[in-house]
Amino acid sequence: MSTNLMRWTLNLKLTKLGFPLLLTWHFANTEATAQNFWQQTNGPYGGYISAVAINSNGHIFAGAGGGGVFHSTNNGDSWLPINIGSTNLGVTTFAFNVSGHIFAATLDGGIFRSTNNGDTWTSVNNGLTITSGYALAINSSGHIFAGTTNGVFRSTNNGDYWTRVNTGLPNTTSVFAFAINSSGHIFAGTANGVFRSTNNGDTWTSVNNGLTNLDVSALAINANGQVFVGTNGGGIFRSTNNGETWMQVLMIRVGSFAINSSGHIFAGIPNVVGILRSTDNGDTWRLVNTNTGLPSTTVTKLAINSSGHIFAGTGGSGVFRSTNNGDIWAPANTGLTNTNVSSLAINTNGNIFAGTVGGGVFRSTNNGNTWTPVTIGLISFVYALAINSSGHLFAGAGGVFRSTNNGDTWTLVGLKNTLVLSLTTNSNGHIFAGTGESVFRSMDNGDSWTLVNNGLPSATSVYEFAINSSGDIFVGTYGAGVFRSTNNGDFWMPINTGLSSTIVYALAINSSGHIFAGTFNGVFRSTNNGNSWTLVNNGLPSATSVYAFAINSSGDIFVGTYGAGVFRSTNNGNSWTVVNAGLSNTFIYALVINSNGRVFAGTVGSGVFISGQGPVIVHTLPSTKEQGKDFCLVIRICG
Repeated sequence: MSTNLMRWTLNLKLTKLGFPLLLTWHFANTEATAQNFWQQTNGPYGGYISAVAINSNGHIFAGAGGGGVFHSTNNGDSWLPINIGSTNLGVTTFAFNVSGHIFAATLDGGIFRSTNNGDTWTSVNNGLTITSGYALAINSSGHIFAGTTNGVFRSTNNGDYWTRVNTGLPNTTSVFAFAINSSGHIFAGTANGVFRSTNNGDTWTSVNNGLTNLDVSALAINANGQVFVGTNGGGIFRSTNNGETWMQVLMIRVGSFAINSSGHIFAGIPNVVGILRSTDNGDTWRLVNTNTGLPSTTVTKLAINSSGHIFAGTGGSGVFRSTNNGDIWAPANTGLTNTNVSSLAINTNGNIFAGTVGGGVFRSTNNGNTWTPVTIGLISFVYALAINSSGHLFAGAGGVFRSTNNGDTWTLVGLKNTLVLSLTTNSNGHIFAGTGESVFRSMDNGDSWTLVNNGLPSATSVYEFAINSSGDIFVGTYGAGVFRSTNNGDFWMPINTGLSSTIVYALAINSSGHIFAGTFNGVFRSTNNGNSWTLVNNGLPSATSVYAFAINSSGDIFVGTYGAGVFRSTNNGNSWTVVNAGLSNTFIYALVINSNGRVFAGTVGSGVFISGQGPVIVHTLPSTKEQGKDFCLVIRICG
């Protein structure tokens, strides 16, 4: 299975469970008033940014990796979400015409247009036979060019109709970037190199002389008409003769360019390095994010406003801004609730920790009202969290990291450069780490680790742990089902009888010792310590992948699914009811319950949601039969 970090964001479920209590007060013989079960917390702010662009008014538009668009009218100080027709559309790029109309290309839904600064959007796909788009450009005549997974489309009427203009381009080539010079010549960066059109896209000519890598990811043209190409493997190339020949100026992978009014070139590096700057037209380059406030993170997009302020979209840490040519950077993420939350944990003080894919760990001490990044010493891609009885935190990332001061600082304590997908601790304080290959155990608080894979298949990805009251340990794997160890991990035995789906993302055990397995195809239950399993999907959508569990003290079970939201069972999994009211994102990776019984849900692209404030009290007049009698108060523990 691939260990590409961004791809893992689409495949992993990593969460630790809590077991407290939530009370809903309900008066007998009443009808409950409708209200949202969920509300979005104020973060964590940040997340994957797939597009950044600035219009002539200085308004900034950010395409969110979790879908949709965020908009800032105050130079990035704060952001508001914009509905672009679907919250799950992946926006890849923006373009603005002279009338201020905004065009957004998406991975899923084609092209959208807004004529009112993003307040409303219209799908404009007439004639666009390919709806997966990577690039947009608009020339001085207002003609729009769309780069897709199958060549170039052009619209000469503001997006109302599109025509494919692929003459001279290879068949089925993907177009990832455009640049247009002052003469109107269009350069298209493709998976087959650079192509140029001198006749408004009617025909294209290959201009690859000197390019040693043809997988083009970025294009830019400076004020002197010199063209810069960024590639996925061959570095940065420059042409001083309109693309006729190219010379390599740097050997590094590049994902985006921006050039300011002084001619300084900024290159976003997509392989967890940061940003490079050249002040001499590309002859020399310097990394600008070392000790400047910009984390060593994937930089996906760059944009520069009329004041020279630079905005960098990142692969998990949101947007960063520099007002001094890249010397110093600061996060500009307030309101940008776009994080991919892979794991949640709550300590005995009620502090909530959210592990994110690309943004490290965030901490909230006030039920999600505010979140603070706690990342000193930690890398940005965190897939698992666990807390031991001493309150020490452990984070699974590219290794295991430990914090003994509530997340303020972190130290790498083991499994360096190993993809750690799951963590748990037992009653003896032993820590177990599930990786993309096997299981490791530490018996000294993480200081040393031992491989404990006897009985496990080789190269088995371990997604989840669960431990019962007898100390038996259960692991859920990708493709090999569930294994059990009755001797602290020294030996593992497969326990898959009846488990027809062996891709297991989640495990949980209730107070009766019943085990629940969340799989690629629903929920399975075992009432005999894993010896046999029964599918318990009544009420769940068919073919639903279950990524998270949480169980409260009453035994109510919550499951988080990939695309269907959250479901609850009040009868040990015999049936499930959807509880999505107020949940704007239905891709759930993590669930946890605090000591007040409030449920927290970590989403893919919308941060953390929390179940409603306090107990819900609803009442009506008693029925005629009960008039004159006291109300009968029923306490229902429902989470």
